[in-house]
Amino acid sequence: MDRDRGARVPEQRLPASSGVVDLRFSVLGPVRAWRGGEALPSGSPQQRALLAALLLRDGRTATAAELIDGMWGEDPPSQALAAVRTYASRLRKILSANALVSESGGYAIRIRPEALDLSVAQELSAEAEKARAAGDRCQARMLINKSLGLWDGEPLANVPGPYAENQRARLEEWRLQLLEARLDLDLEVGSHAEAVSELTALTAAHPLRERLRELLMLALYRSGRQAEALAVYADTRRLLAEELGVDPRPELSRLQQRILQADAELARPSEEQEPAPQVTLPAQLPATVPDFTGRAAFVRELGDRLATAEGSVMAVSALAGIGGVGKTTLAVHVAHESRPHFPDGQLYVDLQGTGSRAAEPDAVLGAFLRALGTPDPAIPDSLDERAALYRSTLAGRRILVLLDNARDAAQIRPLLPGTAGCAALVTSRVRMVDLAGAHLVDLDVMSPEEALQLFTRIVGDERVTSEREAALDVVAACGFLPLAIRIAASRLAARRTWTVSVLAAKLADERRRLDELQAGDLAVKATFELGYGQLEPAQARAFRLLGLADGPDISLCAAAAVLSLPLQETEDLLEALVDTSLLESAAPGRYRYHDLVRLYARACSERDEQPADAEAALTKLLDFYLATAARVFGIERPGDRLVHHVGPTTHGGLDFADRHDAQDWLYAEANSLLASARQASGGVRLRLAADLLWAAQNLAESGANSKLYEAAAVAVRDAARASGDVRAEARARTSMTNVHLVAGRYEAADEESEQAAALARAADDPAPVYWSDNDRGIIAFNQGRYAEAEEHLRRAREGSRADGNRPGEASALCNLSRIQLSMGRVSQAISLAEQGVEIYDHIGHTLRLANARYALGVALTEAGRHADALEQLLEALERFETNRQRLWEGTTYFRIAQAHLSARRPARAAQHAEQALAIGCIGGDRTRANVLITLGRALSALGQADRARACWREALTLHEQTGAAEAEEVRGLLSPLSAA
Repeated sequence: MDRDRGARVPEQRLPASSGVVDLRFSVLGPVRAWRGGEALPSGSPQQRALLAALLLRDGRTATAAELIDGMWGEDPPSQALAAVRTYASRLRKILSANALVSESGGYAIRIRPEALDLSVAQELSAEAEKARAAGDRCQARMLINKSLGLWDGEPLANVPGPYAENQRARLEEWRLQLLEARLDLDLEVGSHAEAVSELTALTAAHPLRERLRELLMLALYRSGRQAEALAVYADTRRLLAEELGVDPRPELSRLQQRILQADAELARPSEEQEPAPQVTLPAQLPATVPDFTGRAAFVRELGDRLATAEGSVMAVSALAGIGGVGKTTLAVHVAHESRPHFPDGQLYVDLQGTGSRAAEPDAVLGAFLRALGTPDPAIPDSLDERAALYRSTLAGRRILVLLDNARDAAQIRPLLPGTAGCAALVTSRVRMVDLAGAHLVDLDVMSPEEALQLFTRIVGDERVTSEREAALDVVAACGFLPLAIRIAASRLAARRTWTVSVLAAKLADERRRLDELQAGDLAVKATFELGYGQLEPAQARAFRLLGLADGPDISLCAAAAVLSLPLQETEDLLEALVDTSLLESAAPGRYRYHDLVRLYARACSERDEQPADAEAALTKLLDFYLATAARVFGIERPGDRLVHHVGPTTHGGLDFADRHDAQDWLYAEANSLLASARQASGGVRLRLAADLLWAAQNLAESGANSKLYEAAAVAVRDAARASGDVRAEARARTSMTNVHLVAGRYEAADEESEQAAALARAADDPAPVYWSDNDRGIIAFNQGRYAEAEEHLRRAREGSRADGNRPGEASALCNLSRIQLSMGRVSQAISLAEQGVEIYDHIGHTLRLANARYALGVALTEAGRHADALEQLLEALERFETNRQRLWEGTTYFRIAQAHLSARRPARAAQHAEQALAIGCIGGDRTRANVLITLGRALSALGQADRARACWREALTLHEQTGAAEAEEVRGLLSPLSAA
């Protein structure tokens, strides 16, 4: 290793010895020794000082005088030499004679280099330098992290003597340099949002370390927090002037100027090296069909157009045509042909524009950003912010975006790249004349020659050559529509006993439908009739009924419930439909319809099913979802009476091995489950849907499915109101209350909750009444109406008790704790929260026990019992993480930050507040503003006044937008600083 590099400690040169192969030592923390897996006694502090001095000598001999000087300095005891000999003798007995040897009046340790943690750390650091020099940033990060992972607290902890003190300082400096190198790599690969929290804590601990402040400025700027980045510079300049009487170093000043100028190069990772190999380039294009046929002119035209993206313009080509004309097939083929022009990857999405549930641009942008390497916490909420980040992420890259089945130009505008080098290829059933600058292509049916060629490739030359005329009759009957030709040919290819003439005759028998095949959209329907007419009765029934559901796909278990069939029989039916191309296998055990096929299946249902049978199918699906969701609820929330108030259901629900399997099912089925609830319009289904939302309420609080949950709740509430179903409306409004509470919309939540309670009383439905009382207590508390909140929560507690709902009672107790705390009754608050914890703990309620411990932690923080508060909050955090309650996880980080701040640990407080901001919190912008207030207080305590003010200004803006009373508090925080 290079001994002159300041970033590393010199490497030890320790000769191997066969007698010490089982020995291991650590100095990057307490000085310890092991033989195999057994810890060895290291003796008194002075004995550990001797061991440390020998371990850090590179295997060289240390004289007795050197050891005495290193262990005691200028004031050794009178018997120092005898003491050294005694310590050495004891160590030799503990280790072995081969490990500790006497030479020339001194001593040396003889062990293998890999037996000392410092040697391993140095080797990992050296390998990291090599990886970084080779452009492998991910490998470099991993190696540095492994090196840092060998530290176990303060190096040479509690080892006395000047030698240990000097080595401790040197090792700590090296650790900081490793951290800086790792954080620098974090920013280079785009992990700036995650780095902010760690950098905030490090700059607080090492306020004069300018490199850390430089990295923090850059991380904040790339996270969209420009004001805070500039505030860090202002804090740094003031601190350096006050402490050292110097200005910031030139690198820091240049970074400030670049931030002020909004330098575009700062917004993305450094391009000095090649991208790290571990960053997977998006390659999302569907497979091109192996028998792609014809369309040569279109392939050439589109390929030439996409190639222009390498120049100075962004290429956009839009293909339009009727369903089944082959738009997607052509687009995918052209995209694959054009891949060499787009070495940075290809993105693909089916926008589902032909269905009633077209993909929302913000959801598509979220998926694209993840595919491009953006972590979830860094993805903004609004459509405009996502679109801006998407364009920034694509800047400087050459990526092809294939937008399939677009509804209209408005849907795709936010999804278009905004830079040269990128291109978009769009397919749609409509001609996008309002898409500025787009190259429009109208795709018509195939020529007779191309149609026959496609048919031949699928069926085989041998069968077609002998019956060429019949084959021409087939493709003509298909109207030369590629999808119709493919389906017809596939059916023939799968039936070796058929001849082409047999197929032609069948098509001739359906001449009326084939006439319709040449008339726009009816062509697709008539084409699908070819496959549908060949189905066995049970297959056809499955095809019709399963197409009624709105979800993006359907699981095998859900399909079996709809069809009232065993799993194996259901799977056989669905796989047969996959073989006929009428159904797609989305993943093992999951199936989906193409949008147009789903429309055809529904048309078949209208024609061939009794309305009562179609309604029964959708009812069975909801029944299955409710029964299973109720089981998940019961597993996650034992003792909660809600499961006794839903249903009843005909289906028994799925069995789960444990709580994790139950959670996996709920989140895997979330989109389909919520779509099914949203589809309910009245009668039995409406009540099942309202109950389903109640049983699946975790989806509203998780943060991952909140928008879909809200859309379903709105649909069920409105349908219940329109149909006059008071019970269903009350329950749907209870779900809507939860949605608004999670988002921090307290006025809307109060309105929904008040109406829910009134409707539930009218319907003689007790559970939503006390549930609403609990919600209204939370709402009143957040609006500062404490007496009213207390009254609501006491009623909620009484209602829960009357219903035997112990978890409901515990929830009311925990919420009452928060009320008492806000009224200054700290001891009562602690007592109430402890009662809630006791109830949840007794019944084994894992999720809500987290809420109870959270409430207790908040109360203990207010009481100044910081250690106890942190114990409760950390336990709550772990449980929220286990239960995938991401928003509650972020909220708990906020409370941990408050506890650290109250305990006068501002650096820790700032670090946890940053975590809360990165994750998000229950309560939406209002809670985010409160997190920013706490972060600002922590930063102010750390001497970072300008950055604190930037946080408070953002908090003030949020509180003013929501009309929160806390706005006045923030003005008070800003006023003295502004006046100064």
